[in-house]
Amino acid sequence: MIKGGCTLLLGIDIGTTGVKAAVFDSSGERKGYAFREYGVSCPRHGYAEQDAEEIWNYTKAVIRESCAESGPRVTALSLSVQGDAAIPLDKDWNPLAYAQLGMDYRGTEEARWFTDTFGDEELFYRTGMRPHPMNFLVKVLWFKNHQPELYKKTYKFTTYADFILGKLGTGIAVIDETMASRTMAFNLKEKTWDRELLGACGIPAGKLSAPVPSGTRTGKIDPGTARELGINPDAILVAGGHDQTCAAVGAGIMEENLALDSHGTAEVISTAFRTPKLERTMFESYYPCYLHAVPDMYFTFSLNHTGGVLLKWFVENFCHQDILSARARSEQVYTYVFDHFSEKPSPLIVLPYFNGSGTPTCNLDLKGAFLGLTLSTSRYDIAKAIVESLSYELKVNLETMRKAGIHIRELRSVGGGARSPVGLQNKADILGIPVSTLKIREAACLGAAILAGAGTGVYDTVQQAASVIKTDRTFFPDPGAHDAYFEKYSIYSKLYDIMKPFLETI
Repeated sequence: MIKGGCTLLLGIDIGTTGVKAAVFDSSGERKGYAFREYGVSCPRHGYAEQDAEEIWNYTKAVIRESCAESGPRVTALSLSVQGDAAIPLDKDWNPLAYAQLGMDYRGTEEARWFTDTFGDEELFYRTGMRPHPMNFLVKVLWFKNHQPELYKKTYKFTTYADFILGKLGTGIAVIDETMASRTMAFNLKEKTWDRELLGACGIPAGKLSAPVPSGTRTGKIDPGTARELGINPDAILVAGGHDQTCAAVGAGIMEENLALDSHGTAEVISTAFRTPKLERTMFESYYPCYLHAVPDMYFTFSLNHTGGVLLKWFVENFCHQDILSARARSEQVYTYVFDHFSEKPSPLIVLPYFNGSGTPTCNLDLKGAFLGLTLSTSRYDIAKAIVESLSYELKVNLETMRKAGIHIRELRSVGGGARSPVGLQNKADILGIPVSTLKIREAACLGAAILAGAGTGVYDTVQQAASVIKTDRTFFPDPGAHDAYFEKYSIYSKLYDIMKPFLETI
């Protein structure tokens, strides 16, 4: 039974380039919302930084604005955060340096040290993560190696999850287990910091926050902060999760065989399962394995770096007349372009490796390609081939996941790609499974709010809150179209191995 009546729950989603706050009642209806955009600083090649204190100020702004819209009766709040940032803090919780973001690759040598010292496979089987410059532990080791004085002064190294919780007033330094299990410092089987691994790095576990399950009550909001933000001074702080896991909760991905399609600049397919999957297929396909925000479940995702950004690149550079025509009709240019698509598969095939390939190959040396061009090719043929290529990449990943024992029977879609009925139907036709949209598009905020509710008794369990999640529209595959696309996919699936030598050297 869902309790709470007029209870309000606040979910905050701290992304790489913006922060959202949304207030929901216990039935999942949105009562307040705010958004702020910010940037990423790249002062040198391979660097990607943010002023964490500035992000905290943006976070306060969206809390204040969303609660002004909903009223101050928020009883609990929780966080969804970007992954893998590392922030050194003093004892007063002040940042000592800019946050190194997940996309910061300065720790290449440190990642190589982990490979040489432990081996990629050993680290994956122990932590669910392969060595990579994006990993939190790699970044902490970089601070230790390159800024030893700052490292000595650092009281805690945090992600945005424990940093913002601390700023809000939680009494102890805690990090939720979804974020902890992404750091490459967390023993996935023992569900605690891997002291042997940390010891080899010379990093004491005391430099890190204490891991707790998502949905754990961690204290009350600081009274002064509550007054500043216009929020209930008795509001409970609850440990949240990594943004992908929170979005999955907000989309109802709380059981096996479902997956979330987050289609924005990049495209991510995330899914959950009951037992950790650390098999060789997972390792070789670059799929991480970490804890889900749903108790007793694990999580992974596929990644295509060039999701919506590829179509955006093409439209902005080659569809100037369509931009003008769409503007004259007060339409989105993508809607205008999609309306000109043929119902048949495009005569072209696009290899969408414009920023290297994503999972399961993760080959950063690859380049993109258009195949099958003739003098009769139209820009709409090319645009449709781009849209199809993204779904072909999804199909490659779903087939690879199946080899690891992960079987997806339905997708739920969020992000910019979820706005196009044409694109969603094309995805269903190629994948051969239903694709649904959600009534609440801010899935990560809703997921964080659900965790806040589960941590304070509004919901008996996280799974119980699935009843408040509503799908909006479902696109079912058309059998005839699926057969036509399968023929094209049978060609596409062979092209990586054939074209790889050429696309690496161009």
